Amino acid sequence: MLTNMVGAINNALDLMLKADDKIVVFGEDVGKDGGVFRVTDGLQAKYGENRVFDSPLAESAIAGMTIGMAIGGMHPVAEMQFAGFMYLSFAQLVNHAARYRSRTRSNVKLPLMIRTPVSGGVKTLEHHSESPEAFWSHPGGLVVVEPSNPYDAKGLMIKALKMDDPVIFLEPTKLYRLFKQEVPAEPYEVEIGKAAVVQEGTQLTIVTYGTMVPLVKDVVAKKKTDAEIIDLRTINPLDEATIIGSAKKTGRVMIVHEAPLSFGVGAEIAARVAEKAIFELDAPVMRVASPSFPYPFPSYEKFYLPNATKVSQAIDKILQE
Repeated sequence: MLTNMVGAINNALDLMLKADDKIVVFGEDVGKDGGVFRVTDGLQAKYGENRVFDSPLAESAIAGMTIGMAIGGMHPVAEMQFAGFMYLSFAQLVNHAARYRSRTRSNVKLPLMIRTPVSGGVKTLEHHSESPEAFWSHPGGLVVVEPSNPYDAKGLMIKALKMDDPVIFLEPTKLYRLFKQEVPAEPYEVEIGKAAVVQEGTQLTIVTYGTMVPLVKDVVAKKKTDAEIIDLRTINPLDEATIIGSAKKTGRVMIVHEAPLSFGVGAEIAARVAEKAIFELDAPVMRVASPSFPYPFPSYEKFYLPNATKVSQAIDKILQE
């Protein structure tokens, strides 16, 4: 079927609600309205108000309820309307969801998923364009997923909903309806913790994810650069083997992400490349990211976010090193 990311995620949830009666979907306006972006549209009508239902507008309560339901033997899928609202649930997710299996020596499993739209590029208001993947990856006990296309979104979601771990599923708002892709109608899985080599190359490795994947692909195609493009798909666990293998092959590594530069995913990747492939590098690792200050008002975001010009100039610079 030809579908966008919204349709792919909706289809994945539909299939998993049908396959596993322990799965419930709830959150802010996900029931009758189908969510702010209509990702859960039609699911309540199909599965009833006991399986798909609205929650109070209280993120800490949503997180606590999700954790309790998972401990009680269910597999809850909670939507938080925007990533910037999730900070209110930080204590619950970091102190409990991320630690519960460790705290109980894996005697208690915690199968749950928190879904939320992330990242910018669509001129939204404050708190609606956050890129919090580094926050959720730091504690270590949360699986953090961020797809860049409909096929991966469906496969990653189905795989995540068969796991016994807490998953933060980040859905790039800009990519929800940006393009369509052929996606199998039947269930399938995409491996968690395995990056995708979107394009093979020999001159340069570009590691990216989420909203930046289509941008990087377009820039590389227009420049006709022989770059190897890696789409992380999963932020935590990180597919270190694919990154290091590519770095040793090409000798040059660039990381492109929308989140702020400082203390981010790019810094972690750069450190690992330096530790394990520095003698194979022909140039310093380069990062292209947003400035390290809060997300600006909509009229300024075009100056804040990485764009085709910034990525193109970075490619020219690293190839000249």
